[in-house]
Amino acid sequence: MSKSAVKKIQAIRGMNDLLPTDSPRWQFFEAKVRQLMLRYGFNEIRTPIVEQTALFARSIGEVTDIVEKEMYTFDDRNSESLTLRPEGTASCVRAAMEHGLLYNQTQRLWYQGPMFRYERPQKGRYRQFHQIGVETFGFDGPDIDAEVILLSARLWQELGLMEHVTLELNSLGSSEARAAYRDTLVAYFEQHREVLDEDSKRRLTSNPLRILDSKNPAMAEMLDAAPQLMDHLDAESRQHFEQLTQMLEAVGISYVINPRLVRGLDYYCRTVFEWTTNALGSQGTVCAGGRYDGLVEQLGGKPTPAVGFAMGIERLILLLETLKLFPEDIGGCDVFVLPMDDDATTAAITLAEQLRSELPELRLQLHCGGGSFKSRMKKADKSDASMAVLLGEDEIAAQSATLKFLRDDREQQRVPLATLASTLRELLATTT
Repeated sequence: MSKSAVKKIQAIRGMNDLLPTDSPRWQFFEAKVRQLMLRYGFNEIRTPIVEQTALFARSIGEVTDIVEKEMYTFDDRNSESLTLRPEGTASCVRAAMEHGLLYNQTQRLWYQGPMFRYERPQKGRYRQFHQIGVETFGFDGPDIDAEVILLSARLWQELGLMEHVTLELNSLGSSEARAAYRDTLVAYFEQHREVLDEDSKRRLTSNPLRILDSKNPAMAEMLDAAPQLMDHLDAESRQHFEQLTQMLEAVGISYVINPRLVRGLDYYCRTVFEWTTNALGSQGTVCAGGRYDGLVEQLGGKPTPAVGFAMGIERLILLLETLKLFPEDIGGCDVFVLPMDDDATTAAITLAEQLRSELPELRLQLHCGGGSFKSRMKKADKSDASMAVLLGEDEIAAQSATLKFLRDDREQQRVPLATLASTLRELLATTT
C-alpha cells in the first residue's frame, strides 16, 4: 500500500485536542480554581476515569438519560462491565467510602478531570468534557449549602463573571415529600397528555420530574401551570431552604427561585441550584449542584448528608472568551535569550539557566536550532516576549548582554551580566 493511500487517523468526534494556543487559558482558569479551593479549606481527590458500571446505574438511576443513552460502557477481558465516568460525584462517594473518609468525620473535597457522555457534539457540549467538582460530606445544615454556593460566587467575582451569571434555586424536599408530589404531578400530566412530546411521555412513568425541565416551547404554558414542588415541601425542608436564602441575602448574593429546576440525577434532595448565563445561547448552565443526602446509603454506606456542585470547564472557558475576560498577556514569554551566532550558544544556554535560577517567575525562552541572525530575530518577534537578550562575540568579551526591546520604541542597551537579572526584574515590574 502506498503512503498516499494510508488513511489518516483523526480524533474521535466530540473528543477534542487542547492545543498549545489554548492551554494557557485553561491553566489560568484551573490555577484560579486551585487557589480558591485552598482558601476555602477543600482538599483535592483524584479518582479513576473507569469504574464498575453498577456504580453509575445505582447512583444516577437506571432510567435516566445518562444511563440509558449516554454512557460509554464495555466489557473488559474478564467480562466485567466497566464505564467511562459520566460524572464525578458517584466516583467521589465510592472513593470516600472505600478509604474510610466518611467514618465519624466531615470532608470537603474537590476534583477535576475528564468525563464522558455519548451526546450529539455541539459548541460547549462534547463527548469528552472536563469538569471541576466540589463534594462535602457530614454536614446537614443549610450553612454548608451556602458555603459551596458562596465559593462558586467568589470564583465568578474573581473571573469578572458575576454580572453575567444568575443563581437559580429550588428545593426538592425529602424523598417522602417528593414521592407524594410525584403522584400529584403525574396526575396533572395525564390530564394534559395530548400536549406532552414523545420524550415527556416516556419520562411520565420513569422520571416525571424531568418533564418540568423541558425546553419544548409547545409545552411551556402547560408546564408553567403545573403544581409546584415548593408547595408540597415537608416542614423541615422548607425551614432548611428559608435559612439558606437568609444566609445568601446576608452576604449579598442575589438569586431567583426557579420552581422548574429539578436537576437530572436521581440522587438529589432538598437544595438544588444552577448558575446560568445568557451569553452562550442555549448552553446556559455553567455550574450546577445541590444536596444528595441519600447517595452514600444508596451505595452501601451509612446515612451521610452531602452537598456539592460541578462546573464544565469547556463552557466556562467559552464564556470567558466570549466576554473577552482573559488577561491579554496570558501565555507567551517575557524574555527571549538569543545567541547571535553558533559560537555564542553555550554562553547563551549558561546565561538562560542563571536567569531562571535568579528569577524563578520569569517566563524565558532560549533560541535553539541555529540559523541566520535575521531568522533568529524573527523567532524572537514571534515569541511574544517583550525583550530579547542578545549574546555575541563582543558581549561575551565584555561580560555583558545587549537588551533589545521588541514591543517598545526604545533604544537597545548594553547591560553587565552581573546586573542583568536585577535590570530585567525592574523593567518587567514597570510593564505589568
